[in-house]
Amino acid sequence: MSTLSVDTRPSSTGPASTGRNGAASAPNVAGAVETTTASHLHPKPSYDLADHAEPKGREEVWRFTPLKRLRRLFRAEATGAELTWNSQVPAPVTITKISTEQARALGGAAPADRVAALAVAHSGGAVHVDVPAGVELGEPVVLDLTGASVDEVVHAHVVFTVGANARATIAVKHNGSATYAAHTNVIVGDGAELNFVSIADWADDAVHAGQTSFSVGRDASVRTVTVSLGGDLVRLAETADYTGPGGSLEQFGLYFADAGQHLEHRLFVDHNQPRTTSNVDYRGALQGEGAHAVWIGDVLIRKVAEGIETYESNKNLLLTDGARADSVPNLEIETGEIAGAGHASTTGRFDDEQLFYLRSRGIDEAEARRLVVHGFFADIIRRIGVPMVEERLYEAVESELAQHVGTPGVTR
Repeated sequence: MSTLSVDTRPSSTGPASTGRNGAASAPNVAGAVETTTASHLHPKPSYDLADHAEPKGREEVWRFTPLKRLRRLFRAEATGAELTWNSQVPAPVTITKISTEQARALGGAAPADRVAALAVAHSGGAVHVDVPAGVELGEPVVLDLTGASVDEVVHAHVVFTVGANARATIAVKHNGSATYAAHTNVIVGDGAELNFVSIADWADDAVHAGQTSFSVGRDASVRTVTVSLGGDLVRLAETADYTGPGGSLEQFGLYFADAGQHLEHRLFVDHNQPRTTSNVDYRGALQGEGAHAVWIGDVLIRKVAEGIETYESNKNLLLTDGARADSVPNLEIETGEIAGAGHASTTGRFDDEQLFYLRSRGIDEAEARRLVVHGFFADIIRRIGVPMVEERLYEAVESELAQHVGTPGVTR
């Protein structure tokens, strides 16, 4: 294992190969090519800034977001500022700087909003993290990204490629203070297996917005874990599609919002290939006046996507008065020839039966509340598969719980 720093600028250029909407196109089993996104809830992906007007707040995809707290990201010019990268990378994984044209030629989705489009336009190139085909990594790839100040906007374009039949775990951690806009593509080859963990553990003043898109190859298996803990405002859009039949996608999320904090997760799974599966499970806890969480889950099942199976779930636990959770699951179905599709959403306070059960066995109220919340998140954390990351998250959850949950009666 080596420790690498990425802080150079790209110098080479190359041709791009993209579909009509700026995204790489993939043939379906019949040989046809679908390059448009038919979803009514998501704008057309495009690298062209002209296709992404500055939002006014009335648009469906922006109506939950406090736009004034993002305004710099809608109008920012290129600054040349970067996060500091400290990377633990087992061989033969490589990290290189490439041009924007080379990044687009690798494939993946185009930006679906103005923040992501500006991230590409102003990044000056992309960071390319490559796991070669056929490699089975015994250690995770760990990327620690740290910001030094909120004063300058950081634009980032990152592309991860995982070759055919490779096996890898990648963990990306965000720390420090920053005003950060990012566009990230994760391209997974046929038959590959990937665990991808992204953690936003920013300082209290940080703003982080952007898009992460997953492209799942034929018979590939992708599991993602997205964690949002710190920051003043975090707004993350995740999209996913398939480049061949048989792909499997699991997406898990954990977020903990404190007073005044806005955490927003928007997911879009595009079942554009037959016999593909997806499962989404996001869980959040909120405490403090003005704590706000938004979860939007949308699944589009195209006409060609026969035999698919999908389910999405979001659960929110309100720990104090004054917190708000907006949760909107959606299914858009264009064919009835599917194995199954469903969604669920719940928002509520502590389960009185669980508390009664624990207290009847001699556990005091504060400890009972802590145990209930701990169990609420444990099922997500244990799926990460990176022990040091799991330990850090358990510690972070315990720290959050110590602020309010240990106070008897605070949630009543």
